[in-house]
Amino acid sequence: MKYFAGLDVSLEETAICVVDESGRIVKEGRAASEPRALYEALRKINLPLERIGLEACSLTAWFYDGIRAEGLPAICIETRRANAAMKTMPNKTDRNDARALAQIMRTGWYRQVHVKSRQCRFWRSLLVARRTVLNEMRTIENVVRAILREVGIKLGTPSRAAFADRVRELIGADTVIMALVEPLLVILATMLREFGRLTKQVRIIARQEQVCRRLMSVPGVGPITALAFRATIDRPDR
Repeated sequence: MKYFAGLDVSLEETAICVVDESGRIVKEGRAASEPRALYEALRKINLPLERIGLEACSLTAWFYDGIRAEGLPAICIETRRANAAMKTMPNKTDRNDARALAQIMRTGWYRQVHVKSRQCRFWRSLLVARRTVLNEMRTIENVVRAILREVGIKLGTPSRAAFADRVRELIGADTVIMALVEPLLVILATMLREFGRLTKQVRIIARQEQVCRRLMSVPGVGPITALAFRATIDRPDR
């Protein structure tokens, strides 16, 4: 007899359902949303599980790595097709979603999603963090420009490193505007420093990564583009 499990993951608890090859529900339960807790819950079921399905979400990669490391056949499945199957359930609950996922595992009506390696996920997080800081810096710079335009000061296009000095130079002795803009300039200085640290990390990784070095041999491709491409593709052979 073959058995199939569905895990409906939420932030605090995960609903578990196990069905046999005829579709009959054999076991149901809940476990804390931690890889070790899920493994212990599945181990206590004490049935030879053919497939364990997890719907793709922000926690899936962590759970997938932890469960696979224990030798269990975890599969990450594409969200849209899973949601289409879950709509057939009479009520939208974690328990019913776990039941639907278990049936999806049994019937094979799913599309498997590639879970990127932990290293590539770290690289993507680094690039997202860098881009977030850059976007927020641009937002603050635009706010400063808007404040200066209100009093007829046109900032022009100074470099990012010279931005704060140019603002202070143009404001001069206007203490009212300076009191409004100075806190923003202090924040920008801190963000610029941390942005440089994040960029340095990207450059170090790109220099050490063989694929990134090869990509950077293409004219116009720098460390940011190379690492973004490398982290997105993960395994070219797939």
